[in-house]
Amino acid sequence: MTVHFPFQNTYSALPASFFARVAPTPVAAPRLIKLNRALAVHLGLDPDVLDSPEGAEILAGKRLPDGADPIAMAYAGHQFGHFVPQLGDGRAILLGEVVDQDGIRRDIQLKGSGPTPFSRRGDGRAALGPVLREYIVSEAMFALGIPTTRSLAAVTSGENVMRETMLPGAVLTRVAASHIRVGTFQFFAARGDTDGVRQLADHVIARHYPDVAKAERPYHALLEGVVARQADLVARWLLVGFIHGVMNTDNTSISGETIDYGPCAFMDEYNPAQVFSSIDEMGRYAYANQPRIALWNLTRLAECLLPLFSDDQDKAIEQAQFILGEFAEKFTAAYQAGLRKKIGLFTARDGDEALVQDLLDAMAKNQADFTLTFRRLIDAAVDADDDSVRAQFTDPAAFDEWATRWRQRLADEPQSAADRQAAMRAVNPAFIPRNHRVEAVIAAAVNNDYAPFEELLTVLSKPYEDQPAYAAYAEPPLPEQRVLQTFCGT
Repeated sequence: MTVHFPFQNTYSALPASFFARVAPTPVAAPRLIKLNRALAVHLGLDPDVLDSPEGAEILAGKRLPDGADPIAMAYAGHQFGHFVPQLGDGRAILLGEVVDQDGIRRDIQLKGSGPTPFSRRGDGRAALGPVLREYIVSEAMFALGIPTTRSLAAVTSGENVMRETMLPGAVLTRVAASHIRVGTFQFFAARGDTDGVRQLADHVIARHYPDVAKAERPYHALLEGVVARQADLVARWLLVGFIHGVMNTDNTSISGETIDYGPCAFMDEYNPAQVFSSIDEMGRYAYANQPRIALWNLTRLAECLLPLFSDDQDKAIEQAQFILGEFAEKFTAAYQAGLRKKIGLFTARDGDEALVQDLLDAMAKNQADFTLTFRRLIDAAVDADDDSVRAQFTDPAAFDEWATRWRQRLADEPQSAADRQAAMRAVNPAFIPRNHRVEAVIAAAVNNDYAPFEELLTVLSKPYEDQPAYAAYAEPPLPEQRVLQTFCGT
């Protein structure tokens, strides 16, 4: 059986310094765990062919499809603020690019497919747990409407990998608008390779920001575009309680997608200082720090682009600072607009920002569940039944005081109760990939039981619907179920 991928490989046509040509390392006995059939069709691939022994071999890296030009991409990056001049794809190999049904070019990459020249003494493999976590969370983010890389397939390799203990190995097939990162620009800038920076910038403009190609100052317009997308992306994260966990510059996508789901997590109770990542000991990437870190990362991108802005460095810095200065306004506008929608407001008025902040402060003080509080506000906005919301607060009176002011504000708007309810349902999910659920799924899968994995994916594919049959998935963890730390999984 021939497995055909309609590859068009533009990145591997760039100069050799951009990547290393390397084939995946064959695995012993690949077995398909999950194929994202709808995504396969959208990519122009035949899901029935992929869901075959030959398909499993391709999705595990044991067999190369026709037209593949496998490469490991070079990049650098700031990791927890410390610059590493060479990182690169240490356990991922880009097979090639396809153009999907929307006319958008997509990378198809194998993650966990064996060592590359960038592996830094690593084995290049992935364990089953991190593969399933990325599959679950990336597809949940897609269903939530947040720009993200996606998961086409997960396969077991038939081999074990050694981490703290022996674990079953797996490979994830990841799909992205591209895998170009802030760290990709840093790789060339750190070497003083201005031609490399320019070639990369031209490639990114053609692929992700074609409208800026004819701008009077295209490289300035490129930075403006990346700033705008990152501001919007991080606002969206905060609005659903998502914590990336490791916002290094090599994990900051130029396309504006969420990428690299390592120690990521969704908050249960609202806490702006929440950290889950076991390696984030100083809280650099805490929930509320994410906008500040996004701007820090974008500043590193701007530094790389300075030689393209002007031969006069002072002038280039001034121009870059002006563009970076737009981040705060763009983030705040997106975040505040999202918060207004979450509490049922259709218009912006003086006092709205303080009203929402007072709710968040009360939630933090009273250990209120982030997702459930906003979800249960939907019914409270319609029938004034506050019991389900009050139950989220250790001191329900804290909500009562706020609710009085909230209802006064709602009364100022002409929308019907039904319109308000529908609008709030569209932005306040009932279901998120809660940590304890993800960990339970992984534990079952390690014992070869994938039924919980399938069920969780089913629930998370419709996060804004009530799904009474799966109501238990909306509940926060019991005290003994709480997951306090997440791990990189590399």
